Amino acid sequence: MSERLPRREFLRAAALTGAATVLAGTLTREAAAAAASPWDEVPAILARIVPPAFPDRVFDITAYGAAGDGSTDCTAAFRDAVAACNAAGGGRVLVPAGTFRTGKIHLLSNVELHVRGTIRFRTDPGSYLPPVFTRWEGIECHNYSPFIYANGKTNIALTGTGTIDGNAPAGDWPSWGGGGADRDRLRDWGAGDHPVEQRVFGSGTKLRPNMIGLYNCTNVLVENLNLRNPAMWTLHPVYCTNVTVRNVTFYSTNSQGDGCNPDSCTDVYIHGCRFNTNDDCIPVKSGRDRDGRRVNRPSQNIVVRDCKFSGRWGGITVGSEMSGGVRKVFAEDCACNPADFPGRHPVKYALYVKTSFNRGGFVEDVHLRRFTGRNLERDAVYITMNYETSGSIPPTVRNFTVDAMTIDGGRAAYNIDGRSARHIQNVTISNSTFTAMTNSSNIAGNVDNLQLINVFHNGRDISTTAPPTGTRYEAENAVISRGAVENNHAGHSGTGFVNGDNVAGSHVEWTVDGTAGPATLRIRYANGTTTGRPATVAVNGATVVAGQPFGGTGAWTTWATATVPITLDAGANTVRITANTANGNPNLDYIEVQQ
Repeated sequence: MSERLPRREFLRAAALTGAATVLAGTLTREAAAAAASPWDEVPAILARIVPPAFPDRVFDITAYGAAGDGSTDCTAAFRDAVAACNAAGGGRVLVPAGTFRTGKIHLLSNVELHVRGTIRFRTDPGSYLPPVFTRWEGIECHNYSPFIYANGKTNIALTGTGTIDGNAPAGDWPSWGGGGADRDRLRDWGAGDHPVEQRVFGSGTKLRPNMIGLYNCTNVLVENLNLRNPAMWTLHPVYCTNVTVRNVTFYSTNSQGDGCNPDSCTDVYIHGCRFNTNDDCIPVKSGRDRDGRRVNRPSQNIVVRDCKFSGRWGGITVGSEMSGGVRKVFAEDCACNPADFPGRHPVKYALYVKTSFNRGGFVEDVHLRRFTGRNLERDAVYITMNYETSGSIPPTVRNFTVDAMTIDGGRAAYNIDGRSARHIQNVTISNSTFTAMTNSSNIAGNVDNLQLINVFHNGRDISTTAPPTGTRYEAENAVISRGAVENNHAGHSGTGFVNGDNVAGSHVEWTVDGTAGPATLRIRYANGTTTGRPATVAVNGATVVAGQPFGGTGAWTTWATATVPITLDAGANTVRITANTANGNPNLDYIEVQQ
C-alpha cells in the first residue's frame, strides 16, 4: 500500500540551489529556471573531455643511451627520444623496466611518455636550469624548471604502470621550506606589477619547483602512474584545456606537498585517483592577489569522481590562490580516510574553500555528492573568507551544494565563515549524516541562505527546511527476502520497519507507480553500528548504485535518509535494495519516490 503525499516542487529547487522563490504557491520564472539540478551540466562537460591518442610508434629511451641502473645520467637520452618522437609526427617514448636517473624532462607535442619502470630525478638544483616560465603559488615568474615540463604543447600524456619519483627528500629541497625571502620578493613583485620577464629566480634562490608542470597545453592525459616525492606540488596543470587524470596514485612527504592542482584550467576530469599527500589532495586554483586578477583566468568545469583522499588538509579544496575565479566544480563518490587507504595523514576537511579579502575573485557553483569519510581531524565542510584577515578586496563566494554525505568522526558537520562586509551566499547541505562529531553544534557566521535538508548531526535532526515529499512506500508492505518486520525501535513510520538478516543477498523490493522519466528516490534507514552496510539499489532489475553507502546513524532509533536519482518507466516499477555484505542491510523504514 502507498500513501500519496502532496508534491512541492519548489522545495526541490530549494534543495538544489538554495534559492527558490515562491509567490502565491506558484514558481517564479527565476525559481523555475533554478529547479534543474546543477549536475545536469556534467554530461556536457565530460563529452568535451577526450584524452589524446598517439600514433603507433615507439621510441625506447635505451636506444638513445639511457641505462636503467639507477646511476647513469639519462637526461640527454630523454631529451633526444622526445625530440625524435615529436619530429616523426608523434608516438610513445618508452621507459622500460629499470630505474632511470635524470634531470629535467621537457615534453613536446604529440608525445606520450610511457613509464613501465621508474624515473628518478636528480637532487641537484642545477639540473633544472635555466629558469622557465612558471606560476609559483599563484604568481607568474621564471623559476627552476618543473621536473617534467611542457609549455604551449598539444596532445601530451604521461602514462604507464611505473613510477615517477621526484626523489626530493634525498636532496636539499626540504630545507628550502616555503621560499623565505625569495617568496616575499615574488609577492612584492606581483603586488607592484613588476614585469613578468624580470621576475627571474634560479641559481642561489629557493623557490622549489613543482614535479610536473604543464602550461598552456591542450589535450592532456595522466594515467595509471605512481607519482612520488615531489619537491613541491605534484601535478600542476596551468592554463590548460581538456585534461584527464585517471587511476593515478599520489604520494608526497614535503611541505607544499599537494596532489593535483588544476590552476586556471578549463574542462578537467580527475577520477579513480588515490591521494596520500602532505597537503591538499585536489586544490583548484586560479592565481594569487593582484597578479591573479591581472591574468584573470578562472578554473572552471572541473569534475572529480571515485577518488580516495588521505591528505593532510582538504580533500576537495578551492584556493587559497583563487583570484582569477573558480566556478563549476563537481565532485562525487569520493572517500575521505577510507579504511583500505589510510595514508600518512588524515584529511581535515572533505570540502575546504579558503578565500580572503586579499584575493578578490570568486568561488561559485561547487557541488559535492555521495562523499563518505571517517575520522576527519576537523569539519566536513569548511568555507571561509578569513584565510587571511587583511585586505580590502572582497571575493564573491556563493552557490554550494552538498548531498548524501556520510561522515563518521570529526569536529563538526560544517563551518561557514563569512564576513560582515561580504557574506557567503547559498549553501545547501541535504540528505547527509554526521556522527561522532566532537562539537555539539556547528558554526555559521555571515552566511545568507544556509539550508539544511534532512541533515543529522550526532543523531539529531538539524534540518532547517523540510525535504520535498513524494509518494511513500512503507517497507513493511514490501516483498521481504530474508528479514522480518519489527517495531521495537522508536521513530519509524507506519507500523514498523524491516530488519533484514545479516547476510549478503537479503533484500527488500517495492512496487512503485511512476511516469516515464527521471525521479528522486529517498531511502529512510537506521544503522546503530559503526560499520557501514553498503547495498545495491536496482530499478526494474537494473543496478542504479552498486554500493550505496548506509553508514552508522548513531543509534537504531536515529533515522537518516539517502537520496538516489533514478529513472522510472510508465506504470509499475520495482525498486530493490540488496545487502552487499554479511552485515546485511540497515533497518529500512520506507522509500519515497518523487517525480
